Amino acid sequence: MRRVVVLALLALALPIAAWADGIVLTNQFGSISISTAGITSVQSQLKSFNGITATAGHSLGSVSFSTGALTSGSIRWGGTFSATGSSFVVTGVGNWAQGHHTTIFTGSFVGPVVWTLTSAPGVNNLTYTLSGTIAGTLWDGRSATGSTTQNFFTVNGQLVEGIGHIRGGTTTFTVPEPGTLGLLGTGLVGIAGMFRRKLIGA
Repeated sequence: MRRVVVLALLALALPIAAWADGIVLTNQFGSISISTAGITSVQSQLKSFNGITATAGHSLGSVSFSTGALTSGSIRWGGTFSATGSSFVVTGVGNWAQGHHTTIFTGSFVGPVVWTLTSAPGVNNLTYTLSGTIAGTLWDGRSATGSTTQNFFTVNGQLVEGIGHIRGGTTTFTVPEPGTLGLLGTGLVGIAGMFRRKLIGA
């Protein structure tokens, strides 16, 4: 019985360990074009990547993203954009990224992309957030999933023209560790075998 309890605890702990390798990056500045066909970023600077931070006046590379078309709500008051046809790409420059214009992550949004008005209704200076789940591949071939939240500002006149500005964004990736996932599979097979033996014995 004690062995069953130990194996069960191990099975519960392994999924947490399997997704323990996380990557956090931030971006700043740049602009976006906004229409019912989607939102597309222009020249947002990669400011930090997993503890590496760009010096003042410099960047580590770029972050670019685009959504699919608006599926509900409105650009002015907030709504939801589709992930169909979307993209999310992080490019590094300099030695830290193992060469200039190295693609660090390439992927897309998965599921709805939420566009939220965060300023008070009726004001001229408007702020918005764009948030969604992303999935794709890192530079070393590992799959990664995560989420991003991008913050924007604009004014009524520019919004009508489809122009917004990126204040900053944070993206967090979770990367599975293949070795730990293997251990998880082995542990689960062992538990299944023990329960099967007990059932046959009964």
